[in-house]
Amino acid sequence: MESKPDTIKISTSHKEEIFATHADLHVTVKGASIVSGNEAMKKAKEVSQLVEALTSFGLKSEAVSLQGVHIETASGALLKSSSAVYRLKIHFEDLNRFAEMLDIIASQKNAALERIEWKYNDEEARERGLNAALEKAKIKAQKVAASLGVKLLGVYDFIENAFDEEMPVMFQAQAMVKSRAPMPAAEPSLGMDIQHNKTIHVTVEIWYRVSAF
Repeated sequence: MESKPDTIKISTSHKEEIFATHADLHVTVKGASIVSGNEAMKKAKEVSQLVEALTSFGLKSEAVSLQGVHIETASGALLKSSSAVYRLKIHFEDLNRFAEMLDIIASQKNAALERIEWKYNDEEARERGLNAALEKAKIKAQKVAASLGVKLLGVYDFIENAFDEEMPVMFQAQAMVKSRAPMPAAEPSLGMDIQHNKTIHVTVEIWYRVSAF
């Protein structure tokens, strides 16, 4: 039976707050006609109007994608008079102009912003967090070993754990008012974040092999 060597356990952690670098906006557009597939981007009047406004703003057309089409009919039967709700995803990277993007969506009579997916450069932050935690562990282990009068011989075991702590997204699906609607006297609020952040936590547990006590 293999015996466990003399070890000391060192635990350290590091956390870093990072801000979203881009976002995916999920928008629904109510159209008076039914068009399926990519043709909807051009032939569904209400959808094409939104796409045109976005491209005029500087967004590339490929940044807007059709996610689905929902047919609406009062009679239960598919008729020429049936309408459709188009679900779009807008990939947006220039968050410095995010408020302007919201204005464009709000200016479209039949468009509604349903939710926002905030995106981050997670991997770079986790890599920095791991390096920082390992450096802390190394320094701490050297101090502990010196205090105990032993020498560090190597690493016996290592465990890394990383998780994200993100605040709930403040958003009301119907909060976006059209620009032509009267504003209340009080300070207006869209009921949503236009900037978002989260905290990356990285912890390490290292069992160092040491010389005999």
